Amino acid sequence: MDKDEYQVVIQKIIKNGRHGPYAVARYQGLGSITFSLDSSVWQEDDWPDPGMCVILTKIRKKRAGWCAKSGRFVKPSDESNSIRKEQ
Repeated sequence: MDKDEYQVVIQKIIKNGRHGPYAVARYQGLGSITFSLDSSVWQEDDWPDPGMCVILTKIRKKRAGWCAKSGRFVKPSDESNSIRKEQ
């Protein structure tokens, strides 16, 4: 398990963003983290819904805030691994 994986809660989905659809998640200590819902970033066939927990990796700091370069749904096996979870 990658030590830089974060389990976050989806706050909202933006379907018509300037650079395409994206999601906004929250992680305590970092605040908001955005990520694209394009298939090059979001690894699943379906988009997440607000309130769902997802795993984000490759978190980068940009001028506008935090951005994740990879995301996926939480799997049952994630529950037993050492993923940083939203408090």
